[in-house]
Amino acid sequence: MIAAMEVVGNPSSVHAEGRAAKALRERARGQIAAALGAEGADIVFTSGATEAAALACAGRGLSCAPVEHDAVLSWCEASLLVDGNGRVTVSDPARSALQLANSETGIVQEPPEGLAVSDLTQAFGKLPFAFNWLGCQMGLVSAHKLGGPKGIGALVLRQGLDVTAQIRGGGQELGRRAGTENLIGIAGFGAAAEAAMRDLANGVWDEAAEVRNILDSALSDLGFDTISVGNAVVRLPNTLCLIAPGWKGETQVMAMDLAGFAISAGSACSSGKVKASRVLQAMGHDPQRAGQAIRLSLGPGVTRDEVLRFAEVWGRDYARLLARGA
Repeated sequence: MIAAMEVVGNPSSVHAEGRAAKALRERARGQIAAALGAEGADIVFTSGATEAAALACAGRGLSCAPVEHDAVLSWCEASLLVDGNGRVTVSDPARSALQLANSETGIVQEPPEGLAVSDLTQAFGKLPFAFNWLGCQMGLVSAHKLGGPKGIGALVLRQGLDVTAQIRGGGQELGRRAGTENLIGIAGFGAAAEAAMRDLANGVWDEAAEVRNILDSALSDLGFDTISVGNAVVRLPNTLCLIAPGWKGETQVMAMDLAGFAISAGSACSSGKVKASRVLQAMGHDPQRAGQAIRLSLGPGVTRDEVLRFAEVWGRDYARLLARGA
């Protein structure tokens, strides 16, 4: 990204400076396509997965499940059924949107062949998959979920498909998204995608899953009546969603923040909205229980000792809370 700051040209210009900027943009496009297993597909740069969702879903009359991110749910009818394990049933793939992995629970779905749209944001860089093998028509990705900069994402289009531009003006991105490209962000996205694939191949996320499982077991061994959401199905390697009866999620967040741990009471996009998780409610949890959930997300560098320390501190505070209420 620092190197890209030195490139002064506009990628749409034909002079030497413009061609240098275009080359940087197209290199990043190739890096992202390779990391996604989307060779031959079109990578349309956007400001993030939210804009990509609007570009993919607007005016298409798609159905989705209530566990989808707001960026997709805003454009679709939430009519698909969700079971107690968070798995979604898709009856009409060509008219449906389905995430590959959930941002709050980490639960991984199995997109059916011919699916119209899949939100790949959470899974990209953490799970081995290829867009060309998934069988979906369009995919949504965002750079900051795999270590890249915030404010840059992409819509992945199967070859031969097209979409109607939501931002109109110039002819950038083959007329699909007008506006001078965020070249610095695009360069960072490409570099992050390439680095994420190296990490995945080197087993970084396998190690993270082992640490997550240690944390899951440590919390269970505390003996409280907690619920580890989705532990009976495949989850992202770094995500643990925990329901602690009697302890509001936002109160847990504040308590752990004071203890030096950054956790959340849902996805970052819903943080600060003091209401029960609709994802957990869709899975059958009542609003009270859904409001007592936290999401624990582990980065590749989180260690066994750190998660055991978290379990110790969290368990101590929970025990004190329950003792006060006894």
